[in-house]
Amino acid sequence: MVKKTVLIIGSGGREHALGWRLKHSPKVGKIYFAPGTPGTGTIGESTGIPALDFVRLINFAIKNHVDLTVAGPDDILAAGIVNAFQEKGLKIFGATKEAAKIEWSKSFAKELMKTELIPTAKYKTFTDAESAKKYLQQHSFPAVIKASGLALGKGVVIATDLQQAVKTIDDVMVRKVFGEAGSVIVVEEFLKGKEISIHVFSDGENFSIWPTSRDHKPILDGNNGPNTGGMGTVAPVPGITKKDMKIIENKIVKPALNGLKKRGTPFVGCLYPGLMMTKDGPKVIEFNSRFGDPEMESYMRLLDTDIYDILNACVEGELSNQKIKWSKGAACCIVLASAGYPDGYKKGVEIHGLNSIKNKDIVVFHFATKEENGKIVSNGGRVLGVTAIGNNLTESLKKAYSAIGPKGINFQGMQYRSDIGKI
Repeated sequence: MVKKTVLIIGSGGREHALGWRLKHSPKVGKIYFAPGTPGTGTIGESTGIPALDFVRLINFAIKNHVDLTVAGPDDILAAGIVNAFQEKGLKIFGATKEAAKIEWSKSFAKELMKTELIPTAKYKTFTDAESAKKYLQQHSFPAVIKASGLALGKGVVIATDLQQAVKTIDDVMVRKVFGEAGSVIVVEEFLKGKEISIHVFSDGENFSIWPTSRDHKPILDGNNGPNTGGMGTVAPVPGITKKDMKIIENKIVKPALNGLKKRGTPFVGCLYPGLMMTKDGPKVIEFNSRFGDPEMESYMRLLDTDIYDILNACVEGELSNQKIKWSKGAACCIVLASAGYPDGYKKGVEIHGLNSIKNKDIVVFHFATKEENGKIVSNGGRVLGVTAIGNNLTESLKKAYSAIGPKGINFQGMQYRSDIGKI
C-alpha cells in the first residue's frame, strides 16, 4: 500500500492534535505542517510556510505530491483557501469561503438561523455606533455584544450595564480594537444555562455528530475575567441526554446544513455550533466552520476510527460509508497560558518539564511555542494544552493536572484554570 502524504495548515494545538491522530493512521506516511511548531516537528515536517501564503502552499502541495490538505484556522477558510486549492484540482478538507460565512459573518449566521427557524438568542444588527448605543438604552442587562467578523475568539463581550455596553461599542466600532471585524456588530439577549460545543463531520449531503464537549472561555476560575480563545475542554459533557442530542440534530444541525445547501453553498468540513442549554432547550450562541481549539485536543484523544478515512470521505462525498467510533472514556485539555493573556504578554519564556511526562494517557499539544538556542520557549498567549484520557472525567482531569506544576510542566508566569470540568 502506498502511504498518503498530508499537509496540515495552521500552527496551533488543534493542528498538533490532528497531526498526532493522523500519525496513528496506517494509511498516512508523510505529514507536513504549515508553518509548524516544535511540537508538530516531532510527528511531521514543519515547512515554515505561513498559513495565509496560498501561492506557496499550493506550489508546495503540487511539488510534494500531497494527497490531502487539511485547513485548520478560521481566518484561512474566510480568506478562501479551500476555493484556491480546489481551483488547482487539489484535494482539501475544509469549508469554502462561501460556506464558512456562517462563522466569519455573525450577522449572516443570525439571518440564516432566523430563516431556517434555528433556536438562538433574540438579536439586532448594527452598522453604526450611535444607533447601537440608542438601542441599548432600552435593552435589559446583561447584554451580549459581538463583533460580526473574526476576532480570534475574543470578539464577544457580556456587558453588565449601559456604561460597559457603550464603552464596548466605542472599542469595537470606533477604536476598532478588532479591526474591520467590528464594522458590524450584533447585540443579543443574554442566554442563561450551560454551554456546550457540538462538532459535525459533513460531506455536503451527509453528516456525523461527534460527542459533546465543553470549552471554558473566561481566563479565570469561576468563569470570571475576559474571554479568551479557550482555557480548557472536557469531552463528553456529563448530563447531556440522547433526547437533547436528537433535538440538536433535528432543530440545529440539519436546518443549518440544509440552509447552506439551499443557498448554493453546501458545507463540507467540520461544522461547530456553540450552544447554550437553556430551560427552553438548546439555543445557538454562534456557528464555527472548523475544528474547535481547544476542543480538538480532547476529541482526538477519544476518536477510535482512522481520521484519514473520515477526512477523505468528507471530501469525496462518501461520509455515509464511514462508521465512526468514539472511545467510551473521557478526555480533557488544560490550557497553559502566558502571564498577562488575553491582553499583553511576553514571548520567549523558557518552558520546563516537557520531557517529564511518563504516563502514556497524558499527551501535550503545542499552541504557541518555538525553538530558541536549543530550548523550547513560549511564542503566544495560549502556549500548551495538557490532555489526558481516563475511564471517566474525574480520572482524566486528575491525570492532566498531575502533569502541571514545579515537578511537571511549568514556565515563568504560567497561568491556567484549576476548575476545568468542574463548572
